[in-house]
Amino acid sequence: MNRYLIASVLAIAAAATSVAFADDITVDPNPFASTLTRGEVNAQLQQYRTARVNPWATSYNQLAGFKSSRTRAEVTAEFLQARDEVAALNGEDSGASWLAAQARHAAPPVAVGGMLLAH
Repeated sequence: MNRYLIASVLAIAAAATSVAFADDITVDPNPFASTLTRGEVNAQLQQYRTARVNPWATSYNQLAGFKSSRTRAEVTAEFLQARDEVAALNGEDSGASWLAAQARHAAPPVAVGGMLLAH
């Protein structure tokens, strides 16, 4: 019984003696130097308020005025073309067999100045 009492007292004492140390703040050796004047910052703020846009807000939509230069069909075709390559490169052999098959379809090597150059 005394062994259990001593063991539990030692366990509680060990758990209670954990110590936390506070560290000093990190002082940046390069103090901040603004590239804009106070007037320029206030002018930017006024522009955002006039446009009713706050780029620092969590609800700011960066793509609100975005207009794509490609059609939906072009993007879909590009995705379908790249899908097989991505699946092969993420396969079990990390795309080794797919890359070997692509090498067979590459242009033949060219001899220049007695040296064989591959494309």
